[in-house]
Amino acid sequence: MTELKKVIHVMRRFVPDKWGGTETVVFNLSRELIRQGAESKIFCTDMLSTSGPDHVEEVTVQRFRYVFPWFGLSKAEKEKLRLKGGSPLSLCLFLSLLKEKDVSLIHTHVQHRLGGMARTVAKLRGIPLVVEIHGGHFTLPAEQVEKMTEPFHGKLEWGKLFGFLFGARRVLADADAIICVGKNEFVQMKAHYPTQNVFHVPNGVNIDRFAHADSTNFRATYGYKPSEKIVLCVSRIDYQKNQLGLIRAFALFSDRHPDHRLVLIGAVTVAAYHAEVLAEIERLGLSAVVQIIPGLTPDDPLLPGAYQAAEQFVLPTHHEPFGIVILEAWAAGLPVVANRVGGIPGFATDRENIMMVEKDDEVALAQRMGELADDSVLRNRLVSAAREEVAATYAWPQVAARMREIYDGVLRD
Repeated sequence: MTELKKVIHVMRRFVPDKWGGTETVVFNLSRELIRQGAESKIFCTDMLSTSGPDHVEEVTVQRFRYVFPWFGLSKAEKEKLRLKGGSPLSLCLFLSLLKEKDVSLIHTHVQHRLGGMARTVAKLRGIPLVVEIHGGHFTLPAEQVEKMTEPFHGKLEWGKLFGFLFGARRVLADADAIICVGKNEFVQMKAHYPTQNVFHVPNGVNIDRFAHADSTNFRATYGYKPSEKIVLCVSRIDYQKNQLGLIRAFALFSDRHPDHRLVLIGAVTVAAYHAEVLAEIERLGLSAVVQIIPGLTPDDPLLPGAYQAAEQFVLPTHHEPFGIVILEAWAAGLPVVANRVGGIPGFATDRENIMMVEKDDEVALAQRMGELADDSVLRNRLVSAAREEVAATYAWPQVAARMREIYDGVLRD
């Protein structure tokens, strides 16, 4: 069997101030692989950053110049694509991936053109290709697709030639292993590619970081009194995450719970949506009790401190492939309310370790928040079950060990 020496992870971008679930997964997996003795590097575009090598703790990140391959994109449309990741083309990344020494396998976290480049390099070098689906391949709602592709509607896409040359549509079909983070997407992927090696590997969490954080500094930094109870939501400010629905639900909840405050933490990835959220806060007269904190980087100690400072965590998302923030809340000992969408029902059970509501039911969301606020016995029961679940299954060493088994399997085959 070929020894695992070096893994190259391919993704669109990797910048701490626009951090999302995929970045969390790739960073923690890379760091754990390094600690287990394998080299693990990240190749991405220099989107929202600068070209060249960088280090995030012990993980090496190499960023490359890129273009969005459509004619006629305006500056504003390019900025929208950057904030959402877009579908970039980077020949610099392709050439460097081809020349990188001692690569055992390529693990791509993106498809389209960048995934096609990873596929082509793997074929040329005779090494395995692992493709990870972080959600949305089968399950992304049509309205989300429409909003994501709006910047290049009606534009001539000159990059299609490169997509054809790199086999962008063959990425999954030619993969040596396909990994799905969500159980629902795993089931659909198995049905769609019955002869492929398809695996379900859930995301992980750094349990100690969230379980032993200090809430004092967070409360002091943002001026929260001990008597003020915090309802927390951590997710990028984006129409997919539905902070508008949470704000409307909080307005209903706040009538009977005036001592509670809503805290929204997350990078702004859709500026127009951020403006809508601010306007809705103002319209509902919630400016004194709702705060948006857009700038916490993933290594900021204030982030786990926010979880420890909160009474409950709420995730009102329209679409969620998995929901790493739920694991973070569980590790911190927080009861969680979340929409019954995407991959969440695949690892969480209503009224056992979480409270679930149907999508877009703001009244029910407010009611579940009220139940948690009013019932300490319910909160404690959910927290106890969630802590047991997260410790048994989702610690990063366990998740990385499962990934190593898959790597070893494709290297052996």
